[in-house]
Amino acid sequence: MTPFITAKEEKLVKACLNKDRQAQRQLYNQYVRAMYHLAMRMVTDASKAEDIVQESFIKVFQYLNNYKGDATLGAWIKRITINTCLSHLRKAERLVFTDNFNEQIPARESQVKTSSKNQLNKIHAAIKELPTGSRTVLTLHLLEGYQHQEISEILGITVSTSKTQYRRGRLLLQKILKEKYKLTY
Repeated sequence: MTPFITAKEEKLVKACLNKDRQAQRQLYNQYVRAMYHLAMRMVTDASKAEDIVQESFIKVFQYLNNYKGDATLGAWIKRITINTCLSHLRKAERLVFTDNFNEQIPARESQVKTSSKNQLNKIHAAIKELPTGSRTVLTLHLLEGYQHQEISEILGITVSTSKTQYRRGRLLLQKILKEKYKLTY
């Protein structure tokens, strides 16, 4: 057993590999909601997010024998879901990154603080309005916790482009929140 997988998860993975339908359903149910929310943040369309999640889990079960436990099972499934999202965005030619960044960058970025569910819903709605490139980097960095080096490797862009897209996304998000939703951060 590796340090990233619990005995319970190891047992579940082995049962899934042995085509145990109940174990497969358990694995699916354990992670489907989180993967759906991840897909929604990246593609913003509910039906596409559902399709991506289904495709992701097909891949999970198809390649589960390749899971070596060098990351948590959830992180491994998340990476498959992210890659599936990116594949769909590339196919739709919606994943565009630009290094043109002429907006004024504030000296200090403010922390987004949400005190109510209503504000959180407005923030999620505003994120959906961001251009795909900025939204993707912002989601991976801010919401999923990836570092810019990791994002550059995942997306095939430079670290500088990742940082630029992130800053651009943050500024655009603040602008949308201020102008459309009357929230200031």
